[in-house]
Amino acid sequence: MDLLNDVEVRVLGSLIEKDITTPDYYPLSLNALVNACNQKNNRDPVMTLDEEAVRAALDLLQRQRLAGPAGGVDSRVTKYEHRLQEVFNFDRREIAVLCVLLLRGAQTPGELRGRAERMYQFEALEDILATIERLGQRESTLVTVLPRQPGTKESRYMHLLSSGVPEAQVGVGMPAVGPASERAPGEDRVSRLEGGVAELRREIGEMREQLAALRKQFE
Repeated sequence: MDLLNDVEVRVLGSLIEKDITTPDYYPLSLNALVNACNQKNNRDPVMTLDEEAVRAALDLLQRQRLAGPAGGVDSRVTKYEHRLQEVFNFDRREIAVLCVLLLRGAQTPGELRGRAERMYQFEALEDILATIERLGQRESTLVTVLPRQPGTKESRYMHLLSSGVPEAQVGVGMPAVGPASERAPGEDRVSRLEGGVAELRREIGEMREQLAALRKQFE
């Protein structure tokens, strides 16, 4: 599989997210997909893509069998879907983690746990780490660990579907998943706090979007 560019990554991540979180409105029309790509919440970085850029990304993703027009949809408007499941046969945990990495870039396990909650509720940090490890041990390695930044307690992980990670920054191998007793004291608490803050920010962002949509209906 060829490496994806930034727009392809955003388009693919947005399709996966909407498939899981808003199944009643999925597959997505081109206009809905553009709006999903340009959301201000749950996106890093925030982008301003037009229909031409999103359509070009869809064409490239279709060549790699990762996305394309949805078949069997009763609509006059063409709608699009991702096909990641057909290529990789992910379970729900794996696709949730990969989706958040596609939409938000490199993150710690605590951040991933909080931000993936809408798609899959991980009971403990060990579940996130085990999922990351599985993604890193696939035949086509999909996730890697980055060198720990000075002054930080947790490593960050990043997907490898794009060329956005310089080779010198990629960690060698995936760390083994150990029990909670092997981690530094207070690390679980910090991770839970990070996850809680991420979840609050997400909920506030969604409330703002819903309020804006309601206002448009009455304009």
